Amino acid sequence: MFSQLEPQPADALLAVMAAFAADPSAKKLDLGVGVYRDESGLTPVMRAVREAETELLTAQNTKTYVGPAGNRPFADFIETLTLGDHPVRRAGRVVTLQTPGGCGALRLAADLINRAARGARVAMSDPTWANHVPLLTGAGLVVDTYPYYDVATGGVAFESMLETLKRLPAGAVVLLHGACHNPTGADLSLDQWRVLAELLGTRGLMPLIDIAYQGLGEGLDQDAAGLRLLAERLPELLIAVSCSKNFGLYRERVGAIIAIGEGPAQASILMSHLQALARRMYSMSPDHGAAIVATIGASARLSAEWRAELDTMRERVNRIRRAVTQALNHELQSQRFDFIAAQRGMFSVLGLDSQTVLRLRSEHHVYLANDSRMNLAGLPESAVGRFASALANVIRAG
Repeated sequence: MFSQLEPQPADALLAVMAAFAADPSAKKLDLGVGVYRDESGLTPVMRAVREAETELLTAQNTKTYVGPAGNRPFADFIETLTLGDHPVRRAGRVVTLQTPGGCGALRLAADLINRAARGARVAMSDPTWANHVPLLTGAGLVVDTYPYYDVATGGVAFESMLETLKRLPAGAVVLLHGACHNPTGADLSLDQWRVLAELLGTRGLMPLIDIAYQGLGEGLDQDAAGLRLLAERLPELLIAVSCSKNFGLYRERVGAIIAIGEGPAQASILMSHLQALARRMYSMSPDHGAAIVATIGASARLSAEWRAELDTMRERVNRIRRAVTQALNHELQSQRFDFIAAQRGMFSVLGLDSQTVLRLRSEHHVYLANDSRMNLAGLPESAVGRFASALANVIRAG
């Protein structure tokens, strides 16, 4: 049966991870893998998570299934975090289903779209997170792109983006990053979200929003402001939520899909389809990570502790952004990398060619993704000067 199978190409980022692991240098820097790290280089277990997990293990008296829709207190908490006290919730237009991570949410969204409109087209930003393409095409959707990143300014190429979206046929899906765009770190302003909402409504386009970094850009509510605006102005919306970054639950695979319909009846239908799709894909959601999040959500004390720690994480990333910008300005005597301080979230694309990226690895033990995406959250403050010196060195050497 399997004799005709050919080896699959290695994942590019996994190859960078392997090269980093094999590097014996004590000074090596891993700025490629997309995880948050503290000053010591550890991806920590958040204090609120540890307390919630301890409480959960003490109180839990069964390991039976939680049901096809997943952990309901978790779903309610995620709805509140993502949408706040939004009118669409009070109108009964929102349903939420727990998923195995944000990837599970994206794949369920793709399957739901394909069930409603087989072979639908999805336009995604150029560039976007690498896993978006296989997740969506694996469900049978057709992928297009729209211009997004302006390399010259380090910001959003908004006019070009709008011009492309205007040419999409009615019923097309537009994949948007809710905040902290991966890989660029360039986010839409609230005014741009307003313009986008008008265009999506006029053209009859359906947004699918991936929000994986809520709270790591400007704040929990600020990072969700754009998608809340779309929810207010559009009849239908799908939102894929991940708890990997803002709760530090990477390996627990905790996520949710939020579906907003035109009314309660349509929302109920959407939930029935999501449950049916989940049932045939993975049967039931894993509970442990979702139960941790639900425990935090149910406790005012743990919620406050989690929010405070998330604030600390966000402030650290933004502090690193400012420090890297200042250090590069000093080393290069130019403002070439000022965009780093203006962007938000864990990532920036530095605009380096492949040879420069390889020289950073071979000569300075600095590991970026092949497209020069840098994980700011992986850089210790104590190593900012060393990183800036290494980058300036390879740029000056040409």
